[in-house]
Amino acid sequence: MKKLVAALATSVIIAGAAATSVSAEEYEVKKDDTLWDIANEYDTTVDDLVDINELKTTVIHPKQKLFINETYMVEKGDTLIGIGKKFDVTVDDIKEWNNLESDVIVIGQEIEIKGKNIVQEDKPSNKIAKNANTQKTSNKESKSEQDNSPDGKTISVKATAYTAGCDGCSGVTSTGVNLTENPNAKVIAVDPNVIPLGSEVYVEGYGYATAADIGGGINGNEIDIHVPTKDDAYNWGVRTVDVTIINK
Repeated sequence: MKKLVAALATSVIIAGAAATSVSAEEYEVKKDDTLWDIANEYDTTVDDLVDINELKTTVIHPKQKLFINETYMVEKGDTLIGIGKKFDVTVDDIKEWNNLESDVIVIGQEIEIKGKNIVQEDKPSNKIAKNANTQKTSNKESKSEQDNSPDGKTISVKATAYTAGCDGCSGVTSTGVNLTENPNAKVIAVDPNVIPLGSEVYVEGYGYATAADIGGGINGNEIDIHVPTKDDAYNWGVRTVDVTIINK
């Protein structure tokens, strides 16, 4: 089972992001900075910086804040193809920007979208109401998920928990998901002979997740769920739970 080591520093949540899964990386202009220098440092273009920040000129000033690249947090049912269509980019671009070795992505994973203005254009007067309505919708969906069993094959398994920082772990799953950069990613390690890698699953007491890892100690009807901290892992302990392999 592989886990990872580097931490990604991102920044400011865009206004209204409580209603979306989009956040942005922000840069504060320093003395003698130029758009060309910033674009070169962040592997983007001057045109993209002008576009994403809606600049009227290429002149910038110290302490001015610029959005560089933006990230999308993977939700239940997302695929790279779907995300690519949503932001008008290619799957190959997304894989290159995020150093993805496969098409497997997991719920809670952050996907970087370089040089794309993906801020939702909500009117300021609507944001509070929209966030409130979204929260209500989210609560209803959570209740619905509890009341309605997902459609698919359900098996009973012994479930333990692990973190990206466990002793001897690299923090990268066997399918290439960086769990250190994505501590809230919903991932389970499985025996691929029982639960195929890449499957979307619903784990009792854990929620929707992706079978994106394997482990030498995972055999037969056993899983290991990824959690952000060691305390979370200790709190989970060892349980027998139902896992539904969701039909698509």
